[in-house]
Amino acid sequence: MIQIKQYKDVKNLLSKGGNAKINKNEITTFNLSLAPHTQNAKGVNLCPKASKGCALACLFTAGRGKFTNVQQARINKTNYYLFDKQKFMDQLAKEINKIALKSTITNEKFALRLNTLSDVDFVYQLKKYCDLDILNDDTYKNIIVYDYTAIIGKVKKYLGTRYHLTLSRKEDNEQDVMDALNSGCNVAIVFTELPKTYKGFKVVDGDKTDLEMTKYKNVVLGLKAKGDAKKDTTGFVIQNK
Repeated sequence: MIQIKQYKDVKNLLSKGGNAKINKNEITTFNLSLAPHTQNAKGVNLCPKASKGCALACLFTAGRGKFTNVQQARINKTNYYLFDKQKFMDQLAKEINKIALKSTITNEKFALRLNTLSDVDFVYQLKKYCDLDILNDDTYKNIIVYDYTAIIGKVKKYLGTRYHLTLSRKEDNEQDVMDALNSGCNVAIVFTELPKTYKGFKVVDGDKTDLEMTKYKNVVLGLKAKGDAKKDTTGFVIQNK
């Protein structure tokens, strides 16, 4: 029986820049934009801790994501990952190694965000599938790796490593938020207006650049409600006008 291929070949998994906030970064940033939640041919949830509020406020359709061709390209990459994981990971490792080689030659720093819209532990998977240890191998010392995640276990797992992870606050994870902050981690919270503090913790402007999380420890990255998030009624956005 001939198996029908479920995705088209992808020339580049990583994009340079990609959204308004990433484009504000002081250094060149590469990112991987898969389709979030269950928007793939297998119906696999790539955002396992997604709440109703964050699903409604998701940036999948923000910016260039409003275009059908961009959405389809992200879904295609996701199907590639789900149907041919080893090949996908090999290509991802190859692209990261290309960036690392350039940084070695030029001594230039780069940033890497592997989950622009998804919530997958690609740092672990790169090591598992490709023996690429981006956190401990000095080959990658000039690459800043960062992500947002809704998984408290992942935040605590990588605390103190070269992987900068910020927990995303949702309407249903306040206990995780306090756990993260009390453990010395950063938390991202969406507000209608940014306060100076949140439950005793300093709030900084998380919209200034996408790399703000790498400049602070144990703070709240305050994000202003954008797009559909302005209409939130779930409690995902903290209404403080």
